[in-house]
Amino acid sequence: MKNKGRVAIVTGATGGIGFETAKRLGTEGFIVVLNGRNDEEGAKRVQELKELGIDCAYAGFDVTDESLVTQHIERIGKQYGRIDVLVNNAGGLVGRSRFEEMTTEFYKSVMALNLDSVFFTSRAAIPFLKKGTHPTIINYTSNAGWTAGGPGAGIYGTSKAAVHAMTRALAKDLAEYGIRVNAVSPGTIDTNFHAQIKSTKPEVFASWANNILLGRLGKPEDVSGVIAFLASEDASFITAETIQIGGGQALGI
Repeated sequence: MKNKGRVAIVTGATGGIGFETAKRLGTEGFIVVLNGRNDEEGAKRVQELKELGIDCAYAGFDVTDESLVTQHIERIGKQYGRIDVLVNNAGGLVGRSRFEEMTTEFYKSVMALNLDSVFFTSRAAIPFLKKGTHPTIINYTSNAGWTAGGPGAGIYGTSKAAVHAMTRALAKDLAEYGIRVNAVSPGTIDTNFHAQIKSTKPEVFASWANNILLGRLGKPEDVSGVIAFLASEDASFITAETIQIGGGQALGI
């Protein structure tokens, strides 16, 4: 395998797109370190991957906690001698709030989860990425970064727009070291992110496919395949890009 022995960290990897990404990278030869906050779930996921013959480990820490992020990323980097790929998958809506009613605490929690986490993990990983093979950082933006999000999701959209800008800024900053930085922007992907509306208003959830050019919702595998490409040598001349993975949803049909 071309990627055999390369080390990848995937944050928020105990479910959904993050876990699918960890599995995909693992099947392509990466040593994968899964991050999450639920240690019990993390242990189960690692066991699943090991049963597939994937070399993996779990690192339980909150990506919004600066000191914990630094501590664990440095530990991982020192353990393996390098980091080859950092996938900043962790993020989320947190909740919905219009700006007029939005508390400062809510604002900070959304920005911490979606933006601060990318900064903390990337900063800590850079010294070890410099030692990596085809080193790269892959971030997650969102359609909301362009549309500013739906009702009550404005600050989520703001945080994802900031990730888009940080991706390009990191790419400029790290190009001299051969470290590439890109992002993916998933459209509507059928994961637990949409679990509430899927269970309470299934007809509304199903109707979302009508606004997607390819006529279906996305699957975690649709995203993990693109990430695996961006992590590979095949993408060695791609940096500072954000790839839309939405089946044409961005066209707003």
